[in-house]
Parts: sequence; C-alpha cells; structure tokens
Amino acid sequence: MKFNIRGNNLEVTPALREYAEKKLSRLERYFDTPLESDVNVSLAIQRDEHKVEVTIPLPGALVRAEEASGDMYASLDLVVEKLERQIRKYKTKVNRKFRQEGSLRSQWKDTGVKNGAPRELEEDAPEVVRIKRFSLKPMDVEEAILQMDMLGHNFFVFSNADTNRVNVVYRRRDGRYGLIEPE
Repeated sequence: MKFNIRGNNLEVTPALREYAEKKLSRLERYFDTPLESDVNVSLAIQRDEHKVEVTIPLPGALVRAEEASGDMYASLDLVVEKLERQIRKYKTKVNRKFRQEGSLRSQWKDTGVKNGAPRELEEDAPEVVRIKRFSLKPMDVEEAILQMDMLGHNFFVFSNADTNRVNVVYRRRDGRYGLIEPE
C-alpha cells in the first residue's frame, strides 16, 4: 500500500506517520495482491477533536471511513476498525455474488482458518425492518428545514417546489444544513 498522509491544521510528525502506516498496513491482509492505488489519509484537529479520514479506492468500489476522538492515535485505531468491518462486509458480498474466477472475488485473500482460529462468521446482508410511505408535498428548502426540525429528524425528504424534483435536506455535524439534489 502507498500512503498519502496529510495534515489539516496539524504537522504530521514522523512518529504519527509511522503509526498511521503501521495501523493501515494491517488492511493488506484482506487482499491477495497489493493495492495499486494510493490510500489517502487526512489528519485534522477541529475544536479539540482529533479527526482521521481514510479513503481507499478499490477496483469497483470506494472504501471510506472517518472517526474523531480526543486523541489522534485513538482516532486512527477507531478508523482502522471501521475500515476492517467495511472491507469484510464488502468482501463477503463480493464472494457471495461472484462465484467464478476472474471476477472481483480474485482480489480478496481467503482469511479462513488462521493460526487454528475458526473462520469468522459472515455478516448477514442488510435487512429492511421498516418501510415508511408518505406523500411528497411541494415546498421550498426553508420549509423543508422547518418540517425536519419540527419532527426532530436529522434529514427530510421533500419535493422541491422550485425544481419539481425530490430533494433531501439534512443536519450536518456542525449544526448547519445540507441539501442533496439529483443531477
């Protein structure tokens, strides 16, 4: 793996760079061949939070995770755990879907029995446990934000009166709002 580690409002010390590379290189065990693409790592300090974002472009997929905590090393540990879960889940999905050789499956290493330990249980596919149906009333973005706040939700789906298309407003972690529009 090739690492592209950069700091935002932070100088990346050699010790921090070495720790990040050591932790992230653990992910190599999930691949048969080394990754050709760069692993992008962004380290930042925002309001006394040490934030780590990692993006790994894979053939046919993009794995991304971010974590924040009071310590940069703890944030790195948390983000690596999250990435391992995502890669295992994606690997399981690919292995189930593509059973022939020469497909995406060939890039994953079989992590079955290792050092006498049994194979990890495969994670189940996501299950829809509730379906909600509602009519989309045409409204502007400001009204949608008001509706979302009144309901106490983090997002709200609505029909934009200006564009006549389905949009989503959501509350960002910084307390401001975002809007998702189809292209």
